[in-house]
Amino acid sequence: MKHYVLYLLLILTIPLHAQTTAGKTYSLDETLTELGTSLRWDPFFAAGTLLMEDHRLAFYTGSPGERGAALFDGREVFTLPLPYTEGGALRFPQAFVAAAKSAFSASREAEKTRFRIAAIIVDPGHGGKDSGAVGTHKIGGKTLKSVEKDITLAVSRQLAAQLRTVWPEKRVLLTRNGDTFPTLEDRVNVANTVPLKDNEAIIYISIHANASLNKDARGYEVWYLPPETRRELIDRQKYTESSEVIPILNDMLQAEFISESTDIGRFILARFAETLGNQIPSRGLKAENWYVVRNARMPAVLVELGFVSNAEDAALMADPAYLKRYAEALYKGIADFVAEFEQSGGYIAP
Repeated sequence: MKHYVLYLLLILTIPLHAQTTAGKTYSLDETLTELGTSLRWDPFFAAGTLLMEDHRLAFYTGSPGERGAALFDGREVFTLPLPYTEGGALRFPQAFVAAAKSAFSASREAEKTRFRIAAIIVDPGHGGKDSGAVGTHKIGGKTLKSVEKDITLAVSRQLAAQLRTVWPEKRVLLTRNGDTFPTLEDRVNVANTVPLKDNEAIIYISIHANASLNKDARGYEVWYLPPETRRELIDRQKYTESSEVIPILNDMLQAEFISESTDIGRFILARFAETLGNQIPSRGLKAENWYVVRNARMPAVLVELGFVSNAEDAALMADPAYLKRYAEALYKGIADFVAEFEQSGGYIAP
């Protein structure tokens, strides 16, 4: 048997007009204004949900003076005087409104210190005088020349555009936006000099295309920094009074960045497999001491899209539609990581 439930979204757009009853209850308009929320109302079950951004307080109505449970964000239960209807209008007890206001306010305050990804660096490999890997093939009677710097820039631009569209509040930076030649130092400096607040994090994605003397070698892969690599990550100026703990904190941060980098890599590989299908194989997640991955003081990965030295890979990377699929897969993988990172509040960082 199917139940059909009507949901009505009520958003306050008119001035207050109802008055409280003896200072102890609020009208619907007053409640929405006091809380800064909207209401989703289910008339079939006489139940509602107060909504504020990603937070929600679900409740059933009762009789005047009746107490019952209200569920906040699907995990916190409050026992409160329940809202009720009077003359066909909702009334909200003052204690209910006060508890709701406290819960919403506490969540918003907690979000201010919650870790989030504030910046994403997209690094199109090579550029300018450095063409990167080059492959030349005869395909369908035509000569195809695949140049790494052009492939990486095309995919990186599309990726950056998608990231900016979805997250206009995040800083999405390209290390180059044309056929220029930033040095390796220039590339990591773009990332390492982004100003961040204490609760903000940044990630680095370097895009490349591969080449091999073995013309049969093909496929995409993602590289991260080997766990045994040691590098200076801690700002010593922050710990001048406790310099003896710096090596410990540095090792903790190193372990955290390695863990986050491998997570980014796994998410990207999973989305590549889903989005690119079986036309190109996966070579998996690998560790290597690449300069940009080693010197970017943040979670960082280097992505190889395919082999320009292989005719099948080169043909795919020459197809604008397939380059778009590369960008989409990268975006989805990054989005998966960002969602997990931000929903969990990020890893514990010194």
